[in-house]
Amino acid sequence: MTPDEKLAELDLTLPEVVAPLAAYVPAVRTGDLVYTSGQVPMVEGKLAQSGKLGADVSLEEGAALARICALNALAALKSEVGDLARVKRIVKVVVFVASDPAFVQQPQVANGASELLADVLGDAGKHARSAVGVAALPLDAPVEVELIAEVS
Repeated sequence: MTPDEKLAELDLTLPEVVAPLAAYVPAVRTGDLVYTSGQVPMVEGKLAQSGKLGADVSLEEGAALARICALNALAALKSEVGDLARVKRIVKVVVFVASDPAFVQQPQVANGASELLADVLGDAGKHARSAVGVAALPLDAPVEVELIAEVS
């Protein structure tokens, strides 16, 4: 099953690529690697939710927002390579989680992104990952996801 067929089976649609919020591009290819810029949970041009995990945003909401970020990252990746079937492997994912100082469940939030990538890309979506708690993210986003993909 192709990634596009898998997206359809999951009742998901890749969004339009999120316009950069500053001086950068959504994705850059160098050789067989594509690096995406950090993607926040934008839906139809608006931040889906704001705030910090452990204060304003629940763990479940955070994981769902990470899933949106990963979908946005896939859109940026596809815009660079033309077809997600060209993805050999998601190599690395970094998930930044805006966190209340007492919040320590960043990996569980990041699972929202990781699980989406595996659902859409199968074994090619399994990756190395970092989940990092931070004080704040752009636009007061709760989560930001970036990835590195190997492509053909």
